[in-house]
Amino acid sequence: MAKKSTASASGTASPDASSKHEIRPGQSIELLKELHILTRDGKMNQDSRRKLKQVYHLFQFIEPLLADVHSRQGSVSLVDHGAGKSYLGFILYDLFFKTLRDRSHIYGIETREELVKKSEELARRLGFEGMSFLNLSVAESTVSGQLPDSIDVVTALHACNTATDDAIHFALQKNAQYIVVVPCCQAEVAAVLRKNKGHSLSKNVLTEMWRHPLHTREFGSQITNVLRCLQLESHGYQVSVTELVGWEHSMKNELIIAQFKDLPRGRPAQRLSDVLETLGLDELRERFFTH
Repeated sequence: MAKKSTASASGTASPDASSKHEIRPGQSIELLKELHILTRDGKMNQDSRRKLKQVYHLFQFIEPLLADVHSRQGSVSLVDHGAGKSYLGFILYDLFFKTLRDRSHIYGIETREELVKKSEELARRLGFEGMSFLNLSVAESTVSGQLPDSIDVVTALHACNTATDDAIHFALQKNAQYIVVVPCCQAEVAAVLRKNKGHSLSKNVLTEMWRHPLHTREFGSQITNVLRCLQLESHGYQVSVTELVGWEHSMKNELIIAQFKDLPRGRPAQRLSDVLETLGLDELRERFFTH
């Protein structure tokens, strides 16, 4: 007979459950059930294992950033934009924040009120007191008095189209030490490329890169992230770009991580300006040259 998985009285994974399901010690079993990583009877299928692996894969990128901030200042604040069901926020809180017992806090920003209410309810049930959820757009959150003047870490996973840019703008306004984004669908740059295509085709051989509609869409997506990286570098950040390996549920798995290092800003700012001019994207200058 198969050995049943066990959990401690506090609802966290026991060593036996951890070894059987690859669940980290101390992980909330109730949370994993709410996130549908575990079934209601605490079991895990192949799909659940894949989801858990994805969660831990992303966590391994973010945990060192949180630990760095916390070690230097004794607490850490994080804002998660386009939070949805606050999947990321809950996992981060469960694996890192809940044992800190200090002023550390996670804010989930989401426009759908019903999801905000569900997240508030779940946080209360789990005793995750250092979590708040705000029914705001990313743009609204930048000027909202419900958030502190500065935030240490800003995340945005699959925030669609310009919401990723709004999250970056928020992070710059809040003097974030770290920014972690996984961009989603990106239509704005492609639309401008498409609009100016006829005018610029004869002038610049580079327009061959987006002459065909499919290439316009793909090149637009690629250049959007290039512009975002240059924007961050022009504000003194050190930027790395990698792939969320195994994130099979989405084709968009580019992970951009930026750390503020107060680096020289002149060269990336000039490069950003040159790329916008060369590709006929000058009308987007205000979006990427935020102050």
